[in-house]
Amino acid sequence: MLYRRATSLDPRISIATVYRTVRLLEEASILERHDFGDGRARYEELPEEHHDHLIDVDSGAVIEFQNSDIEELQRKIAETLGYRLVDHRLELYGVRLDKPEPGKGT
Repeated sequence: MLYRRATSLDPRISIATVYRTVRLLEEASILERHDFGDGRARYEELPEEHHDHLIDVDSGAVIEFQNSDIEELQRKIAETLGYRLVDHRLELYGVRLDKPEPGKGT
């Protein structure tokens, strides 16, 4: 998608240039890479505030959310195990509640 957008502005830009640039932005902590198990990498600008992700396994939609209870629980777990939490990543995968379960009707 990024390559298509770049070449619409300048058709001389190569796909290799786009890959190199994205890698440099990731190494410089400007972009953050996510792999949600769908076979393609996604990037987002490194957020100023921490957030987690809920991925709709049917549509591939990614919902960003913050939850102070989850953050506190993770901190407590780390402390209980003798650690100070310095970073984490939480990805939840789900299907919509209004979608019938397989074998439970339509």
